[in-house]
Amino acid sequence: MWEISGKIWNLIRTPLFEISGNKFSVMSLILACIVFYLSVILSKMAERFIRNLLADKELDAGVKGSIERFTRYLVVTVGALMTLDTVGISLSSLAALGAVLMVGIGFGLQNITQNFISGLIILLERPIKVGDLVVVKGVSGRVIEIGARSTLIHTRDDIAIIVPNSQFISEQVINESFSGEKMRLHIPVGVAYGSDTNLVKEALLKVAKENPRVLDHPAPTVNFNDFGNSSLDFEVRVWVRELWENDVIKSNIRFAIDNEFRANKIQIPFPQRDLHLKSSDVTFS
Repeated sequence: MWEISGKIWNLIRTPLFEISGNKFSVMSLILACIVFYLSVILSKMAERFIRNLLADKELDAGVKGSIERFTRYLVVTVGALMTLDTVGISLSSLAALGAVLMVGIGFGLQNITQNFISGLIILLERPIKVGDLVVVKGVSGRVIEIGARSTLIHTRDDIAIIVPNSQFISEQVINESFSGEKMRLHIPVGVAYGSDTNLVKEALLKVAKENPRVLDHPAPTVNFNDFGNSSLDFEVRVWVRELWENDVIKSNIRFAIDNEFRANKIQIPFPQRDLHLKSSDVTFS
């Protein structure tokens, strides 16, 4: 029995292969997996500890989330270094290996590395944070999670979209919540030439002020933007707090504008083109 146990022990300690002078056996690989697994568990525990520690602090939710994720990444990084040390790979040995890995990263893992670094930049600079309403490459919705590789966005259609972090760094991003939970909406409308512009302004202001979702301060305004090709171009500007419902608010205001214009006999024109025919004398021989 002891002989069999001794043989098994010697077998799992026998080097399977060697890299840069470091010998790898079944035992060292098992220990490395255990160390890394424990580091992952410890990183999750550390993240929960930081979350509970910051629960009562008066900090922005995005700042708390960034600190929690950095804590988790830090613990996992330390665990990865300990894992390498378990199998006999020191930091000095990694220098030579790193040059080889960087070539592989540059070609095969370029997008993954780019998204990971972009995720760190997002957590550090915080151009967006969890809960923000953003628009990136035509995708509009609320940020519900910022991960190491991608960001999860929940749209108004109740669809979850995974957006690579690099798009938030390299593309133009509209953050509707950056300055707070208040935003100005622009609603363009055209009226027929010959309309009473003062009456139009009064009608538009009436509609804006009667909408319960429009803020009184700052007050709604109406601009006479331009003399268009087929219409006099106005724009209603209102401030709202319900950013998630901005499409619904604009739609309701448009319905009210149509009803108010009908009541005041203000016409909303359609595009017109004047065609002039010129006759000429043609002689046929």
